Order: sequence, then C-alpha cells, then structure tokens
Amino acid sequence: MDRQEAIEFLLDHYENPRNYGPLEEADVSLKGGNPGCADVITMYGRFDEQGRLAQVQWEGEGCTISRAAASYVTELTRGMTAEEIENLSFEDLIEDLGREVVMTRPTCATLALGTLKRGVHEYRMRKLSQQDDAPQQAQEQ
Repeated sequence: MDRQEAIEFLLDHYENPRNYGPLEEADVSLKGGNPGCADVITMYGRFDEQGRLAQVQWEGEGCTISRAAASYVTELTRGMTAEEIENLSFEDLIEDLGREVVMTRPTCATLALGTLKRGVHEYRMRKLSQQDDAPQQAQEQ
C-alpha cells in the first residue's frame, strides 16, 4: 500500500467507522487510553460456542489514526480465537494500516488492538478460573 492508499484507507475507516457502538452482554469490555493524544477507546467482544470472536464493537473518541485503527481492528479480529487475537502483532497491524503514515503515531495506531488483547486475555483467565473451579464445585454438591 503506498502513502496515498494508506491515507485513503484510514480516512475511509475514520469517516465510516465499522462496528461502532456498545455491545450488550459482551464477554470483553475494556477501556483503553492514550494520554499523549487524549484517545479513549472501549473495545467489546462476544465469543461464540466454538470460541471464535462472533461480534466485536468499539466506541470512543480520539484522533483520526486511533479511530480508524479501532474500526479496522474490529474487521481484522472477527472470527478469530482468543489465542489468535493475543498472538496478533502490533508490527503487522502497523503494516496493514500503512507504516509510512501511522509510524509517526504508533501508540494511536495500536491502542485498539492493545486494549482488545488485554480484554481477551482477561476473558481467557476468567474462563480458565471457572474451569478450575468446576470440578471442586461438583465435589461439594
């Protein structure tokens, strides 16, 4: 993607944000911020029975790059497992968004993915904790 294509890609996501708004009954709901740019993004996600991210939404305020990246991250991660999301690299995201354009503001570009990854990690830890508690609860009954 050349510089002009990257700018057009980012502007399209900024002006036409995908998957914007809160998500009811979300498995993942986490707010992240970038104090250097006053970006505040909340990422939401809901996993299906196969463990894939069935719905992913975002809301918040921020600069063009952070908002465009949040919109793109929702498209990128839909259908992925929690493990696949946690393994996504910030470098790959920056390449997808157009390195030449977003490298001046990498914290803005990676805010949504970083927030989603933290939320997904917390979700996985809750699920593991519930699985560990299940045999103990069965014995107590």
